[in-house]
Amino acid sequence: MRDDAARPVRLADYTPSDFVVDDIELTFTLDVESTRVVAKSAVRRLGAHDRPLVLDGERLELKRIALDAAPLAPSAYAVEPERLIVHTPPDRFTLEVETIIHPGANTALEGLYVSAGRFCTQCEPEGFRKITYALDRPDCLSRYTVRIEAEKARFPLLLSNGDPIEAGDLPGGRHYALWRDPHLKPAYLFALVAGAFDSIEDEFTTMSGKRVKLGVHVDKGDASRAGYAMDSLKRAMKWDEEVFQREYDLSVFNIVAVRDFNFGAMENKGLNIFNSSYVLADPETATDSDYEAIESVVAHEYFHNWTGNRITLRDWFQLCLKEGLTVYRDEEFSADQRSRSVQRIKDVKRLRARQFPEDSGPLAHNVRPRSYLKIDNFYTATVYEKGAEVIRLLKSLIGPEAFDKGMQLYFARCDGTAATVEDFVACFEEAGGHDLRRFMRWYDQAGTPRLNARGIYDANAKTYELTVSQTIAPTPGQTEKAPMPIPLRVGLISADGAILAPHLGDAPVANEEHLLVLDQAAQSWTFKGVARQPIPALLRGFPAPVALDDGLTTQDRLAQMAHDPDPYTRWEAGQSLARAAILSRAELIKAGQKPPPETAFAAALSREIDRAQQDPAFAALALRLPDLNDLIQIADAPDPDALFAAREDLRRELARVLRPKIEPLAAAPSEKEFSAGAEAAGRRALKAAALDLFAALGAESEAVLRQAFDAAGTMTEQMAALDALGASGLAAFDDALGAFQKRWSSSPLVMDKWFSAQAAAPRADSIARVRMLRRHPDFDIKNPNRVRSLVASFSARNLRAFHAADGEGYRFVADLAGEVDPLNPALSSRLLAPFESWRRFDETRRGHASAAMQALLARPDLSKNAHDILSRALV
Repeated sequence: MRDDAARPVRLADYTPSDFVVDDIELTFTLDVESTRVVAKSAVRRLGAHDRPLVLDGERLELKRIALDAAPLAPSAYAVEPERLIVHTPPDRFTLEVETIIHPGANTALEGLYVSAGRFCTQCEPEGFRKITYALDRPDCLSRYTVRIEAEKARFPLLLSNGDPIEAGDLPGGRHYALWRDPHLKPAYLFALVAGAFDSIEDEFTTMSGKRVKLGVHVDKGDASRAGYAMDSLKRAMKWDEEVFQREYDLSVFNIVAVRDFNFGAMENKGLNIFNSSYVLADPETATDSDYEAIESVVAHEYFHNWTGNRITLRDWFQLCLKEGLTVYRDEEFSADQRSRSVQRIKDVKRLRARQFPEDSGPLAHNVRPRSYLKIDNFYTATVYEKGAEVIRLLKSLIGPEAFDKGMQLYFARCDGTAATVEDFVACFEEAGGHDLRRFMRWYDQAGTPRLNARGIYDANAKTYELTVSQTIAPTPGQTEKAPMPIPLRVGLISADGAILAPHLGDAPVANEEHLLVLDQAAQSWTFKGVARQPIPALLRGFPAPVALDDGLTTQDRLAQMAHDPDPYTRWEAGQSLARAAILSRAELIKAGQKPPPETAFAAALSREIDRAQQDPAFAALALRLPDLNDLIQIADAPDPDALFAAREDLRRELARVLRPKIEPLAAAPSEKEFSAGAEAAGRRALKAAALDLFAALGAESEAVLRQAFDAAGTMTEQMAALDALGASGLAAFDDALGAFQKRWSSSPLVMDKWFSAQAAAPRADSIARVRMLRRHPDFDIKNPNRVRSLVASFSARNLRAFHAADGEGYRFVADLAGEVDPLNPALSSRLLAPFESWRRFDETRRGHASAAMQALLARPDLSKNAHDILSRALV
């Protein structure tokens, strides 16, 4: 393992495969303990005539190998731990390989495994090699025919990719199904499902009039909770036709939900396999966040049909080409389904929470990495969220018309191929006549650009000169950075809220908003006809993934909160005020001084409540203070305890001032008729924000919080009250947990919320509580959802405890990741990602974090996945 870990795969070393499999026929004789797989492949040589055929394979029992129907002599091939080598094959031949695999013992949940007595696959990125020997690389595209044989009573539903061809009974109570996918695809998109499910069915008629059969297959008894996923699928199919002119291309589309799944979902051609948490929903058991996630993830996996499946990847370094582009598409879908401005703010919050820390720590990497040790560890926020921002940035740079033309050219030119980022960008250069060589820096340079902006107003000349500079800090392997092309959406208002419409330079037309492109280390622009002292907003709509120091005063930000026409700018102004107030309080509290009251900020939030009816979801976001992760990222020398205390102090002050307005919101009864739509969800979000703020009053809030929990009409309201009780410090939290457990003990997905609420609650006994939950009889270390509900909720949402000065939080996470590692390496490495920021803290915390990681790294049986994360984090 140590030797393998020391040999990275490099983008610069890419070479095409020496062989390709044009067609592959797979026959599965399913058995939980021992499944037989026969792979019959039509192989064609592409490379030099002296090259052997090298197939990937892991944990396979080879039973038989034949070339053109003749058994191969043992001297004609070699079996190694992770590959099968055929020494001197001809230029064209048929290879037949029979292997035995053991799905029931597959706890890693890669390849073919068993979940709740049903067969399921996960082959991305390199799981197919655990099913049979194969050219398991994304640039090897084949047509698949799959025959599945299984016991009919136990496994009545047999699914694979493509279209169903035939099915029938076999002797001995068994049956079979034959599937054929007419589209070329790489091995990572192969899928198989066999088992007993409850199903709902529907139809979709495409824009050309083709009827597609749709199916969603879930646990027995859960069919009534699958309707929203089906509705989301149909809306996504329609949206993709209308916005991107993409039509579905098979006769069936199936979604299968399983509880044991390492990811959110997988886009296998025609057969999407989902973590059941992203399929099942009803008002009693799912929150509005769950509904939004289902809508987004169902759309995301469906959109992959074109951006990922029809056009796939030349190599895994191009992962952002399918994931970043498809995240952009699903974010645009969600924005059209709900509130575009609120969706944009949520996108930015997620980017800052997940990707900005990654960009500023030892795990920083390019959107398109240059090398990797385990590709599993590059399914990151940089590839996904920042990758999506780069697509949005491209659209800003070239304009929507050129962007649309470029997308259509990409679909037409690259359909049926394994593409690169260069192939993608070339389509936009041609479609719009743009030179995008500098734009490629967004793919090739890691780190978050930091902008410094200052302006000078000349009242006599009525001009405003804006100067903006950019810097990018060194990241691992990259010390020198070239300037990035950064679009700025700039608008000016006056202190009393008047919208200013200046001319940019000598341009004849005055505009209320200007698109500028910063592509040098520093640039200046002059606005003319500026009637009054302006307050600039430089990142309306957040057009680029950057951090900004704009030098605005408290009064400037208060004016933006009150008057700027851009919702993102208004929200960010409030967050900036809150961050500054909390950082200042932290220093004053540490010095034993009493912080001054935040009267003006409280008044600004009061105004947001007054106009909440215009957009309650936006008001809910405005009422939420920056979380501890956000504060840690911007603090020069973060002290989690001091930052937490300062944040709580500000929450209490705001809660007291705003109590006459937030208490009625917190105590509002549930609406009689439930709707999953954006308007109703916005009202519930506002109530949840009010509960969260009201909880800062401690004992004074208990009656309202208890009533909110007891009378909750939806899971959204119940969880909001439970989280508020957790944050309040009140003993009533444990009473509510007991009632919650009693009500939902038989519902695994809801019990995940029970674990998560406790792990995230910022209480004095946090670490003792998570250690107790680790020993709880309902904690299943083999189930990724349950593990994440405890460990990830603790390390991502309970940062004061995770970064506890005595190191107990670090030890808890490292120890549990060590327990998970032998069972599921992909999961264990993800649990270790929060250590990425450990060097930013004081010497004591750094010592504890380093010791916890070093102890885990010293294990001789540590997986490549965990070894990769830890070795990079400790550099």
